[in-house]
Amino acid sequence: MVLADLGKRITGAVSGLVRSDVVDDKALDNMLKEICAALLEADVNVKLVQSLRKSIKHTVSASPPGPQRKRLIQSSVFNELVALVDPQTDNLFKPKKGRSNIIMFVGLQGSGKTTTCTKLARWYQARGFKSCLVCADTFRAGAFDQLKQNATKAKIPYYGSYTETDPVRVSKEGVDKFRKEKFEIIIVDTSGRHRQEEELFREMVQIHEAVKPDQTIMVLDSSIGQAAEAQSRAFKESANFGAIVLTKTDGSAQGGGAISAVAATKTPIVFLGTGEHLLDLEKFDPKRFVARLLGMGDVQGLVEHVQSLKLDQKDAMKHISEGVFTVRDLRDQLGNIMKMGPLSKMAGMIPGLSQMTQGMDDEEGSNKLKRMVYICDSMNDRELDSDGKCFVNQPTRMTRIARGSGTSVREVEDVLTQHRMMAGMAKNIAKMKKAGAGLPGMGGGPGQKAQLAAMQRKMAAMGMGGAGGPGGAGAAGTGMPGMRDMDMGGIMNALGGMGGGAGPGAGGLDMQGVMRQFGSMMGGMGGGGGGGRGGRR
Repeated sequence: MVLADLGKRITGAVSGLVRSDVVDDKALDNMLKEICAALLEADVNVKLVQSLRKSIKHTVSASPPGPQRKRLIQSSVFNELVALVDPQTDNLFKPKKGRSNIIMFVGLQGSGKTTTCTKLARWYQARGFKSCLVCADTFRAGAFDQLKQNATKAKIPYYGSYTETDPVRVSKEGVDKFRKEKFEIIIVDTSGRHRQEEELFREMVQIHEAVKPDQTIMVLDSSIGQAAEAQSRAFKESANFGAIVLTKTDGSAQGGGAISAVAATKTPIVFLGTGEHLLDLEKFDPKRFVARLLGMGDVQGLVEHVQSLKLDQKDAMKHISEGVFTVRDLRDQLGNIMKMGPLSKMAGMIPGLSQMTQGMDDEEGSNKLKRMVYICDSMNDRELDSDGKCFVNQPTRMTRIARGSGTSVREVEDVLTQHRMMAGMAKNIAKMKKAGAGLPGMGGGPGQKAQLAAMQRKMAAMGMGGAGGPGGAGAAGTGMPGMRDMDMGGIMNALGGMGGGAGPGAGGLDMQGVMRQFGSMMGGMGGGGGGGRGGRR
């Protein structure tokens, strides 16, 4: 995540002060010194840093020492960081259905503008808008080919020209064409340009006048540091953009320069580009961003992310309601977890997990999941559709599968142990359902029925196929747990509770359970590297 190191340093400074017995002015000054140093190293503008320091000190100094002061310090740091990235503008663009909404993109060369255009078109398309793309970049060789390739992959209509060199004409023709065809989101991709290139800036103004966009978005590379402020001011004066998309936030340590740009132009960040894939685009919310920055998590973002995957879980949900959970169901759940993205992305959304997974390699975690999938893929159809007892009756099957998947017998045993745990949970759910339907006078009345129905709705909405499992007491603050098995059931249970309702953590999410299960996932299975995929027998 962008500014991850900054978040760790700020969190460490605040936590150190909160843990201390005495919170006097000297301790407060030391904390502010550490926070300001971290912000300056992240390329945040020095004037903004001075203003943040002054605001926090003014807020806290008036309060008397004690527990109340500690809470005030925490809230003040959070609020001031939110203020850095929130220009507090109410006139955010909201596209309307049934009419053409034109969005024009501007920005520097190499900022990821063309890729972001496709990501945004796909983002709107997934929400029911009829989206399309217009390539008005006739300056860069291969620009139209890049947009064409991205649009084809995302199944989004596009317009451009290999022969026409006038970007104003291309953009006008493309917009007019899609307007006639009743497209609702028309995104115009323009050439990358620098503030010192006056001719290209005039061209940008001409395109703006020709297509009359409803919104102009500047794409800003989060890694350019302090140069972001000067560039954004120049674009603001010429194109008067109304929003910013911050790209390459998955690897930048100098995102403070982009924050400075937000403050300088009083323009909101609307999206974050978090990777190279078309799905790696997140809607920006200042409070949720700062919460993730400080390791407080983003439960809402996690729910939205999982729901956007649209996982097909009808068969698994049917099996679980009947008290059945096959090895194939386990394999499907492993695939769904892999679709959720790298651990580093998930860690930022789950409170406390980012601190627990410091130093962990996404590739290592991904390899461990893949090895579990390889094991399942080396089973034949009879084994996959079984309840796992055939492996107990014929242990030689495990040896064959280990050889075929390039793993060890111990790893095969771990996968089968995991399956038994989840199969047991499925049987418990079926018993609960039966008790709720047939024993109204013995704890199975309307209240239990409603609770069971709510749990199933949450699971269905999340696209996850499991429930039950341990809540995981005592995981937070104790480091990585020493469990050998990855408790898939616990992960399913924790994620299944995100829809709301009673339960520990925010919105019914079993936070400790999630942290424990992800922790055991990273430390669980032995063996390194990715196993080869064995053939089915």
